[in-house]
Amino acid sequence: MSGLDEAYTRDIDRAVEDAKARGRFDLAEYFTLRATNDAVREKGVAWLFDSVTGIVGAFNDRGAGIEIEHTDKNRFSFGGSSLTGSALIFKKGLRSLSVEAGWTQSTGDGIMRGGALVCAKISHFGFTKQNEELLLLKVDGVPQWFTRTGERELATFSIQGFKRHFETFLG
Repeated sequence: MSGLDEAYTRDIDRAVEDAKARGRFDLAEYFTLRATNDAVREKGVAWLFDSVTGIVGAFNDRGAGIEIEHTDKNRFSFGGSSLTGSALIFKKGLRSLSVEAGWTQSTGDGIMRGGALVCAKISHFGFTKQNEELLLLKVDGVPQWFTRTGERELATFSIQGFKRHFETFLG
């Protein structure tokens, strides 16, 4: 855990204790939920990024020569909202594949669509019809990635979901 993460955890713990001491159990519950959701968000994004980086690593082990760029504090649009998170950009020649994941950080950023904890975009430079939107949702208390298959339809997203993206990317 980094120093910043430890400071954040201490601040949340202090806020929960202060809220309880003042009889504001609603605030204590909110701070606890926020901390829990933030931990789930971080693990969900880590799984997504680790999975796609592992795939690229396997391709590069076979000589693919894919360049990887990682950006923190990335801002991107998702629907009508502005999300803050991280991005991975993969480049090979003129082709580019990006994976962005984040969530709203302040009230002016908009809303999280569909009750998602994290929203992600997989984008192909020059092949926008191949782009995909992902949502990290809790189903029966378990976080799970889903892909949008229609306006209100979702399907489970797994590491196998990257196959089509790499077929397009490596073309």
